[in-house]
Amino acid sequence: MGTASAAPEDSAFEALLDFIRENRGFDFTGYKRQSLKRRFAKRMQMLRIESHEDYQRYLDDHPDEFVDLFNTILINVTGFFRDAAAWEFVQAEIVPKIVEAKSPGEGFRIWSTGCASGEEAYTLAIVFAEALGIEAFKNRVKIYATDVDEEALTEGRHSSYPLESVEHLPDEIVKKYFERVDQRYAFRGDLRRCVIFGRHDLVKDPPISRIDLLASRNTLMYFTPEAQARILASFHFALQPDGYLFLGKSEVLLTRSNLFTPADIKRRVFRRVPTGPIERAAPTAAPVAAPALNDDEALRHVSFEVSPAAQVIIDATGRLAWANQQARTLFRLDRRDVGRPLQDLELSYRPVELRSRLDQVHTERHPVGLRNVEWTSDSETRFYDVTLTPLLLPAGTGGDIRGVSVTFTDVTRYKLLQTELESSKREVETAYEELQSTVEELETTNEELQSTNEELETTNEELQSTNEELETMNEELQSTNEELETINDELSLRTDEVNEVNSFLEAILTSIEGGVVVVDRDLRVTAWNHGADQLWGLRPDEAQGQHLMNLDIGLPTAQLRIPLRQAMTDGGAANEVVLAATNRRGKSISCKILCSPLHLNGVTQGAILLMEEVTT
Repeated sequence: MGTASAAPEDSAFEALLDFIRENRGFDFTGYKRQSLKRRFAKRMQMLRIESHEDYQRYLDDHPDEFVDLFNTILINVTGFFRDAAAWEFVQAEIVPKIVEAKSPGEGFRIWSTGCASGEEAYTLAIVFAEALGIEAFKNRVKIYATDVDEEALTEGRHSSYPLESVEHLPDEIVKKYFERVDQRYAFRGDLRRCVIFGRHDLVKDPPISRIDLLASRNTLMYFTPEAQARILASFHFALQPDGYLFLGKSEVLLTRSNLFTPADIKRRVFRRVPTGPIERAAPTAAPVAAPALNDDEALRHVSFEVSPAAQVIIDATGRLAWANQQARTLFRLDRRDVGRPLQDLELSYRPVELRSRLDQVHTERHPVGLRNVEWTSDSETRFYDVTLTPLLLPAGTGGDIRGVSVTFTDVTRYKLLQTELESSKREVETAYEELQSTVEELETTNEELQSTNEELETTNEELQSTNEELETMNEELQSTNEELETINDELSLRTDEVNEVNSFLEAILTSIEGGVVVVDRDLRVTAWNHGADQLWGLRPDEAQGQHLMNLDIGLPTAQLRIPLRQAMTDGGAANEVVLAATNRRGKSISCKILCSPLHLNGVTQGAILLMEEVTT
């Protein structure tokens, strides 16, 4: 249980996540809270915002802030052939197996999730182009590159990268697959057409299907264990029966799912494990052309096909006659399953035994319904209301049953609400149950012995979670380091510009033969050129910082006070005086002095004195 002081803060943070999901469609509820809070805190610190409530109000008032926030949360740290040892294994061992399993001319479907700015997707393109050859690659390979960051996807579509992104690649690879454009390198245009970029949310969007190789490197570590389980189930559905899953070095799959088996645990490459007798293999027989439909029949057919509820039609002989899109996806049915006896399909007994119910429908000639049928598939439990409806011929034609419509309506949400309601009722009864807990404690000794092994597994999970957190922090530190390097380059550039300006001003002051003295509003010397040194015998380092009136030179500086004040008065103009003085050699001279105001940004900051010996 959390402390009382932490609860309001957590509630405010969850409310902030809900606000972002409702206003921008980004659902971060499946992301790890600790990592999310660090990224939010970074933005809030930059904006000097203390609480999550204040930051939510700021987002509401400043919609542009969403862009900076998403760029901060979605850390896009990637590169070509990142983790070279793993890529070498994939290129040498996995890709040849994928190529060998395909028949000549058959296509390849590759998926790169969390692709960021596209370097990983283009790395996959290079690997398959090397294995197949350029022309075969262009004709047979499709690479799907997905991410939730639209800005990163745009960068990936342009495929233009700085020099440092490709400088570690072999020269022959750079020459073969990249084109030099100014100071950047662009991936070859003819091969870039085979890489398709698109926005995809791993948590809520349906997966891409029939994938041969799925690369999701250092993406799962940002999600909670529950979200990771759902994503792995989607990956399992997406892959071909002999497909491969390529993860990042910070992700360990074996303790998370029984859907995959390791091909090489060190390089994080896994193979898909079949989960049932029905796989999504392509039909071996040629498809039968569908009969032509009139408009009404086509409309009925389309409405049946796109219905949100899974629905199948069993004909009078007990064979599968129709299955809409939702049913085919849910029960993993192929087009070739149409026409097969129901008893030969897994659907006949999972999620519920249908054959006895079909007999009941034929006997009683009225609908039969089943409520809250529980079904666990791909580690996810859902509940369905199953309705079997007889399909009767119109009155006057005999009224025979032509078939049975079986509809599976997903009621998981309502079942969960019902469960929560029942849970609330049970809480009222806990007072009585607590009286019985003393007896139950005697039985826990054996359970504790059994839990020891589970605790060891939990410890391993926690260590893995810690490793993922460290990897996330490493990604953040790398991102911060890149930002600091950029700032350092900008500061170095500004320093060079300032030094160049100072050198230019020094050259001007040195080149003027007459004496030039610059004073601030307090009449302290800020500049003293070589001409002033030659005239009065006082070096710049001796004069600068001194009060002009306190300088021990042959010039009656007290007589300059009024001209200087007039020059520094707002709107003052330059004025000239001629004073009797003694130069550094002790010679009496007449010195003409021009007092001009020194303006900076429209404000008088001091005065400039131009001194010149007057020859009579």
